[in-house]
Amino acid sequence: MTPPVSPGSPLVLFEDVALTLASAAGPVDILRGVSLAIEPGETVALVGPSGSGKSSLLMVLAGLERPSSGRVILAGHDLGALDENALARLRRSHIGIVFQSFHLLPTMTALENVAIPLELAGERNALAMAEAALARVGLGHRLGHYPGQLSGGEQQRVALARAFVAGPVLLLADEPTGNLDGATGRVVIDCLFEEHARRGSALLLVTHDAGLAERCDRHLRLEDGRIVGERRRAPGQLRAL
Repeated sequence: MTPPVSPGSPLVLFEDVALTLASAAGPVDILRGVSLAIEPGETVALVGPSGSGKSSLLMVLAGLERPSSGRVILAGHDLGALDENALARLRRSHIGIVFQSFHLLPTMTALENVAIPLELAGERNALAMAEAALARVGLGHRLGHYPGQLSGGEQQRVALARAFVAGPVLLLADEPTGNLDGATGRVVIDCLFEEHARRGSALLLVTHDAGLAERCDRHLRLEDGRIVGERRRAPGQLRAL
C-alpha cells in the first residue's frame, strides 16, 4: 500500500509548469505555464484538441518528461528533486498508467503482464494478486493467454488490471478507449471507474469523448499548452453509467 497524502494537501500540484522541446524547426512550446491541483480520490477529465499538450502533461506528471520550468508535486514529493531511479520508484509505488495502445509484453501471458509491477516491487504474492486483479476485470478465464490471443478490449482490461494491481494513489489514462469500438470501450471504462471507486485512487483521464468526460468530477480544457477552462460536475449530479 502507498503512504497516505497529508490531510488537506492536494495529491497533485502543478506550479506554473512549462515544457519546451527541441525540433528541427527550433524550440516548440508544449506546455505554457500550467497550474493545477488534483485532490486525493478526485476524477479529472483533461480535454482539448489534438496537439494541445494533453499527453505531454501526463508524461510530465508521471516523471517521464522533465519540465523546462515550474514545479510538479506528487503526494508531497517534488519531482524535480528526484533522480531517475527515485522517479522510477515513485511511479512504481504511486502511479498506474493506461495507454491507448495497451503496451503489453507480447511474450508474456496476461497473468505475467499484470504481475510485472508487483514482482519489480519484490511482492511475494505477485501472481496471486495479479490473478485477483484479472478476475475483477472479468478475465479470470484468460490468465494463460498471450496478448496476441486476446481481443483489443481484453488487452486493455489486462492493461487496466496491471495499472491498478499495486494500489496506486493516482491513475493516468491516456485515451484508454481510443483503439476500441463503442461497446467494448464502455466495458473498459466501466471497469476503470469501478476500480477507481473500490480503491479511492485519483484519476486523470485524457479523452476526446464528451460522454466519458461527463463521468468525471471536473473537466479541464487545455488549448495550445494552457488551461483555458474548468468545469465541475453540479452538486448532486450522478455519474453516467
